[in-house]
Amino acid sequence: MPRTGQPGRSVSSRLLDVLFAFRPGRSRLSLADLTRDTGLPHATVRRLALELVEAGVLERASDGRFTVGIRLWQLGTLAPLSVPLRTAALPFMDDLHTALRQHVQLAVLEGTEAVLVERLSAGHAVDVMSKIGGRLPLHCSGVGKVLLAHADPELVEQVIARGLPPYTERTVTDPARLLEQLDECRETGVAVVRQETTHGADSVATRVLDAEGRVVAALSVVVSAGSVDLRTVRPAIIATGLAVSRRLGWHPSAGVDRARVYGPADAPNGDLSGGTSPAVRPEQA
Repeated sequence: MPRTGQPGRSVSSRLLDVLFAFRPGRSRLSLADLTRDTGLPHATVRRLALELVEAGVLERASDGRFTVGIRLWQLGTLAPLSVPLRTAALPFMDDLHTALRQHVQLAVLEGTEAVLVERLSAGHAVDVMSKIGGRLPLHCSGVGKVLLAHADPELVEQVIARGLPPYTERTVTDPARLLEQLDECRETGVAVVRQETTHGADSVATRVLDAEGRVVAALSVVVSAGSVDLRTVRPAIIATGLAVSRRLGWHPSAGVDRARVYGPADAPNGDLSGGTSPAVRPEQA
């Protein structure tokens, strides 16, 4: 392995530092931005960035700022879960969005956070902190609680051990209360969050299952607090989650594996977007 001038650091790890500096809200970065975000020497960042531009992984605009290149985007479309999952979910998300005219979100687990892989929004919908590709906390977001409820116990312990920071005054920060909510979510398949992540925003979320009954994603509707009776939204979000699950091959006979939730790294391979979605009943959740 080539020496990098920093003990224990490889060239590839430095390249990844440069790439991971790009994130939602920071898609155009200067050399100064990259140097500050990575902590690497300016000359090193410049050399690595120009190499990535030459390879088509990054692009450089006329003002000198860098953006993600088309080749990196093409590589991202090969992710085994997010693309086929989005393909399967989007028609049903669109129906739900058309009916409710609110935020409809789809998220998967990555590490100790939920990552949004798709969102449909109306112009008048409540402002929220999340964006496509953005991350949400597991302990106080609707999709996060669904994913955490069906995760390995070790992850639940890790999230609690790291602390449950308050995003608003209504965030559940008591571990015992959170565990009660996760138990309820495992039983019902639904999580309801009221202004825990964002002031003025309520959420109802449900699970999405694969053919073996394993949770692969969470689907939610986010509404302005108090604008909608969440009890009226719940049947629609459950039915949509079940419809997407059917599209992924799930059937009621498969049940629900409540001890396993997939993240992008361990999701099953193959196109999950085929098949049709017969009518489903909310009580099957």
